[in-house]
Amino acid sequence: MQIMSALFIEHFDMRQAAGGAARIDLGGVHFSMAAPGPFPVTINPHMLVLVRCPASHTGLAALEVRFMRGDEQVARNVQPLSVEPGKFGYNLVQAELSFDEPSTVEAHCRIDQGDVVVVPLTMNPPADDPAPAPTAPAAGGWTGTPAAENG
Repeated sequence: MQIMSALFIEHFDMRQAAGGAARIDLGGVHFSMAAPGPFPVTINPHMLVLVRCPASHTGLAALEVRFMRGDEQVARNVQPLSVEPGKFGYNLVQAELSFDEPSTVEAHCRIDQGDVVVVPLTMNPPADDPAPAPTAPAAGGWTGTPAAENG
């Protein structure tokens, strides 16, 4: 299996397009954010990892995401992947990350012992002006559970 994309997101929606093709609508894709208040802060960012399973693969693997601050591992998530051979799928990953100051944490994503895809998340100082209240995601938004999707 291969990681096609790994992104920090606020919400997503799955839908069927013409001919039964699947569509993923992503919202709030980000690689940085303002601290929600004075430091220290703790957040639980959502990451969507999109994978491709070749037709010749069994369809079963393990997704590991190590959250690193420099050489220090600050969180880790390991979960099974089950994707129909010849199809695409996704898993949702969440971790509790603490920041004592503005800094960057990198999510090191890999399937089994394969190549690593690195996705940074930078915590900036709190914004001077409060951000508008978030709106509720559309139906089918963040579910917090892994799933596979044909398409």
